Amino acid sequence: MKFSKHLVASALAAATLFASGAAIAAATVGQPAPAFSVADTSGKTVNLADFKGKYVVMEWVNPGCPFVVKHYGASNMQAAQKDAGAKGVVWLTVSSTAPGSSDYKKPAELGKWMQQQGGAPSATLMDDDGKIGRAFGAKATPHTFVIDPQGRVIYAGAIDSKPTANPADIAGATNYVRAALAESMAGKPVSTPTTQAYGCSVKYSS
Repeated sequence: MKFSKHLVASALAAATLFASGAAIAAATVGQPAPAFSVADTSGKTVNLADFKGKYVVMEWVNPGCPFVVKHYGASNMQAAQKDAGAKGVVWLTVSSTAPGSSDYKKPAELGKWMQQQGGAPSATLMDDDGKIGRAFGAKATPHTFVIDPQGRVIYAGAIDSKPTANPADIAGATNYVRAALAESMAGKPVSTPTTQAYGCSVKYSS
């Protein structure tokens, strides 16, 4: 995907200051991840508890967000999903976009979009009421979290170290999710357990 001035303008317009009104909790590194049970785009119920004993990545998504377009348009997110899956990691992509938002996609639409992107999450979750997003403190798309086999959060924050909507920045960025998984799987502490998430504000229901 070519980088353009239009994409820059869209990204700046969509960028969030993360200081909005709705009270949002936060999943804390070192603490158990918030439990949840929710339907995915195919209508199947997904419970976080079902994945105890496995690493889990949580990725917040909004296909209309330029920062999401950056990672999916360059196949960066898909590559991370596939690499994680090959290692036995469960990757859960989450839409907390409210049904009333112009960016909202119905389950079938979001599932089709993910398929068209060549995405490879274990499931794409429909968090229409925003309960999961608020429980985790997800503020942006993409906001990411890594959960260890004991169910504890070991990373929370940005997907990588370049908070821009420019695909050209991906090559020189540190992918924090990949790094957290690699370090933890090697028995090492995660060297960067928290970062500032960047992207578009999650379009929660009021």
